[in-house]
Amino acid sequence: MSKKRRPEHISPEDWDSVDVPELSDEELDRLRPAEEVLPEVVAAWRAGTLKRRRGQRGPQKRPTKQQVSIRFSPEVLAHFRATGRGWQTRMDEALKQWIAEHGQDTDAT
Repeated sequence: MSKKRRPEHISPEDWDSVDVPELSDEELDRLRPAEEVLPEVVAAWRAGTLKRRRGQRGPQKRPTKQQVSIRFSPEVLAHFRATGRGWQTRMDEALKQWIAEHGQDTDAT
């Protein structure tokens, strides 16, 4: 069995203090299928209605945005990325604000 690498955010002392023994035959015999133990969770998973944990994407609640490939100057990207998590949303808001202030003229060349 290969030894797992310790993540940097876990101290060596905490990492070494964890002892996870192999399951005994009795413990293995007591294991049951998830459908038997948590039928409502399995049913929700199969129906696609299981709530996801924070940080995991599910269906979008707002109108779906379109994914595109676009090039920005390094200065623009550095500015927005420096604002932290959610920088793409803030960039989208800045562009929408520009449209609101300058109109939606589509005849630009």
